[in-house]
Amino acid sequence: MLTSDAFVVKSRFVDYEVLFVNDFVAPLTQYAVNDTIFIVDRKIFGFYKSQFETVLAEEKVILIDALETNKNIDYCQVIITRLIKSEIKRNYTIVAVGGGIIQDISAFIASILYRGVIWVFFPTTLLSQADSCIGSKTSINMGEYKNLLGNFYPPSKIYIDINFLETLSVKEIKSGIGEILHFYFFAGNELAEEMMGNYDGILKTPNLLQKYIIASLMIKKEIIEIDEFDKNERNLFNYGHTFGHAIETLTKYEINHGQAVTMGMDIANYLSEKLGFMDKRTYKSMKTTLSKNIPELDIRKYDLEKFFHALSRDKKNIGENLVCILSQGPGKLVKKQIAFNNGLKQMIASYFTNTHCA
Repeated sequence: MLTSDAFVVKSRFVDYEVLFVNDFVAPLTQYAVNDTIFIVDRKIFGFYKSQFETVLAEEKVILIDALETNKNIDYCQVIITRLIKSEIKRNYTIVAVGGGIIQDISAFIASILYRGVIWVFFPTTLLSQADSCIGSKTSINMGEYKNLLGNFYPPSKIYIDINFLETLSVKEIKSGIGEILHFYFFAGNELAEEMMGNYDGILKTPNLLQKYIIASLMIKKEIIEIDEFDKNERNLFNYGHTFGHAIETLTKYEINHGQAVTMGMDIANYLSEKLGFMDKRTYKSMKTTLSKNIPELDIRKYDLEKFFHALSRDKKNIGENLVCILSQGPGKLVKKQIAFNNGLKQMIASYFTNTHCA
C-alpha cells in the first residue's frame, strides 16, 4: 500500500519516482516476472524469508553478503557471470533489495551490463533510505581505497518501506543518523536539534524517522536536480566525508560510515575554527548537536600516518592540496583547498588529542 509522500527526482538519464510503502511485498510482486533478476541482501532475505519465497522464484534470486569487502570490481565480475548464466537480456530489470552496499554493487553492474539495463531499488537501511537511494551515483572500492570507481546511473523507481528499519541494529541506525545530520547541517535545517533531542527515543523506535528521512531527501533532491554530476553545488555534500572516509580506512570499517561522517564533520568544524572560518561558540554548539552520534575512537590504537595517507589518496584532491568542505556554521559550507603539509597534519593530530578521542 502506497503512502502520500511520493515525489519525482528529475535526472539527465530518466526521471525516477520515490514511493513510500507500508508493505514491500506488494510492489515486489509486480516485478516477479520472467524478465527480472533480484539481487537481495542475504540478511534481509533471512528476515523476510517466507515473504520472498512466496513471491520470488529461487532461480531468479542472487543473494549477496552486504560486506564492504565485496564492494569491488572482482566481486562485481562474479555477480555479472552469474547474471549471464541466468541468461539475463537487455530488456531485463534488476531489482535490488538492501542497503548502500547492495545498491552500489547492483547499480554499478546495471550501468555496465549490455551498456545499461533498468534497475529498481528497495532500500532497507536508514542510510540508503535517507541518502544514497537518490542521486544516481554508483561507487565501488579499489583495494583499500573507498569509492574510487563508479559512474552515474539512477534506478527507474525506488520503494521505501520504513518497516525495514526494524531489522537494523542500533549501530546501523546511528550510521543513518550521521548522514541525515550531514544534510541538515548542509541546509542549516533546525531539524538537526529536534532529531538529536529525540535521539534515544529514535534508537528504540526507528519508525519515528520517516519525517526526518523525507526532509533529508528533499534537501538532497534540490541539489542533485541542479548538479547531478557533482561539478558544483553538490560538491558541498562531501562535508564530513573526506575525513570520514579516512576514518573508515584507518579502522578497517570498524567504525560505520555514518558515524565516521559524524566524526568527519566534527573534524571539519574543528579545522574551520582553527583556520578562522568559524567562531568557537558556533563550533561548540555544533559539536553539542553531533556529540551523541560521534563514535568512540582511541587514536592511540592506530597509526595516524595511515589516516594521513588515506587523506592524501582522496579522489577530490588537487595536486598537493587537500580538497575538503569547511564550515562557517550551519547552512554555510565552503569548499577549500588546503596545503597538505605538516602544519595541517599537526592540526588534525591535535583534534584527536584534545577531544574525547584522546
